[in-house]
Amino acid sequence: MRNIQKQAEPKSLTQHRCNTSANYDNYDKKDDLRDSLVSEQRGICCYCMQRIRPNLESMKIEHWQSQSPNKFPKKQLDYGNLLGACLGEHGQSKKNQHCDTRKGDDDILFNPANPSHDVERFFKLPATGLIQSDDPQIQKQISDEISDDIDDPKIKHYSSLNLNHPKLVNNRKAVIDAFIQVLQKEQVRDSDLTKHLADWEGKNGGQLRPFCQVIVYYLRKKVNRMPPKTIK
Repeated sequence: MRNIQKQAEPKSLTQHRCNTSANYDNYDKKDDLRDSLVSEQRGICCYCMQRIRPNLESMKIEHWQSQSPNKFPKKQLDYGNLLGACLGEHGQSKKNQHCDTRKGDDDILFNPANPSHDVERFFKLPATGLIQSDDPQIQKQISDEISDDIDDPKIKHYSSLNLNHPKLVNNRKAVIDAFIQVLQKEQVRDSDLTKHLADWEGKNGGQLRPFCQVIVYYLRKKVNRMPPKTIK
């Protein structure tokens, strides 16, 4: 997961909120929201980091704190509470859903758009493709708990986000495997790793690559182990 820097909200949302009867359902310029959210997230899902585009066929508008009447209805038009999420296998069984589609009205402990949360410090992204956290409460929210019985595997606990959905694990592993092959083939020197890191962190601008944080995590660990004189 990657930290998100919120930008200015769409003018149409600001104007809509001035109406006495304003709510999320009667806000008719949600395309403005999609454009803004995808732009500030630089083209990736707020949770799993796969590619999203600003249309109904590619993304959902996520309320980090649920807009449900018995939850946080006053947050439904709060731009700081809004994120762009992938479809999360919408229409599939709960077992096969992930991200906002799985989350529904659940409360989760971390908001990637809240600077004080600094979500990147909570998550490990090893080359296995799994996403992990040392915080047991966060781990419980990101990954389903599977039975240890190999002959009869069952989900013992459904997580809020299911970020270790097999499809996501396979995609993350494919990204890191391909990148390591590139490093080996091109015989990249340690001193060039910082350039690759800046590229995957998106410091050169433009859209981020899907699952970019997997490579960022890998490169940060390698760069941190390098002698200071080799870092440029």
